Amino acid sequence: MPIKVQSDLPARSILENENIFVMTENRAASQDIRPLKIAIVNLMPTKEATETQLLRLLGNTPLQIDISLVHMENHESTHVSEEHLEKFYIPSSEIFKHKYDGLIITGAPVEQIPFEQVDYWDELCKIMDYAKKNVYSTLYICWGAQAGLYHNYNIQKTPLPKKLFGVLPNKRTVKADPLMRGFDDVFPVPTSRHTTVEREPIEKEKDLIILAENLEGEVTLSKSRDNRSIFMMGHLEYDTDTLANEYWRDKNKNLPIELPENYFPSNDASKKPSSTWRSTAHLFYSNWLNYYVYQETPYDFE
Repeated sequence: MPIKVQSDLPARSILENENIFVMTENRAASQDIRPLKIAIVNLMPTKEATETQLLRLLGNTPLQIDISLVHMENHESTHVSEEHLEKFYIPSSEIFKHKYDGLIITGAPVEQIPFEQVDYWDELCKIMDYAKKNVYSTLYICWGAQAGLYHNYNIQKTPLPKKLFGVLPNKRTVKADPLMRGFDDVFPVPTSRHTTVEREPIEKEKDLIILAENLEGEVTLSKSRDNRSIFMMGHLEYDTDTLANEYWRDKNKNLPIELPENYFPSNDASKKPSSTWRSTAHLFYSNWLNYYVYQETPYDFE
């Protein structure tokens, strides 16, 4: 899928070097088709890395996508320049002027803070409410998934005894669902979080369906019955070295951190890890775009 982006977005050169089809605005304007409009509410501090990770996955189907990167107005970003935000992002208030085929709300390193104490919580709630009628399918990732379950279903997150960290094996809990089409019976999902959402309240909510769980029985993937909301508790978008970077970051700060599970060869942090989830990630995003966005959205938004 060609992704329509600004010609000087830093992610463009990275993706083109990986032979991922990235289309500039000028070329997209010459094509007589309507691209899928996807907004990405990027809550991660490492915004440029997250942009590249998500665009890499969104660019792997035959569809054309028009991307809008969104930043929260009531939050000061400290790991990205103001110039980058002004040039490549729209402020969160701008999102309410448009309708979108799909919306992605990323994770954020605020999971140990109560939702209402996050400085952009009210702003995010307005976006989640707006998405119910103006977006055909919203993908919530990690803390974003916890936020979506809490705001939409009043399902609270709970702290874990220690950080859930590593590449965890998961299994499907449904036999047939378009989002899981082509998945292996057991598949890996990179995971990095201090909190979880208990299985019982998700099971009790009639509007929710559990699609996948890790081998400890913890819910990894769930969705609303109308396919308008997808809740992914892991980070399939992560690069090969993302977990390593997180490990060494905390290690160098003398923070309590254990080796990520099933990641470093022979559990030796001096050895270079390999991605075991890349094909799963591409399949997941391709299925979401095809079955829950492209197949559902009308040609004419209005």
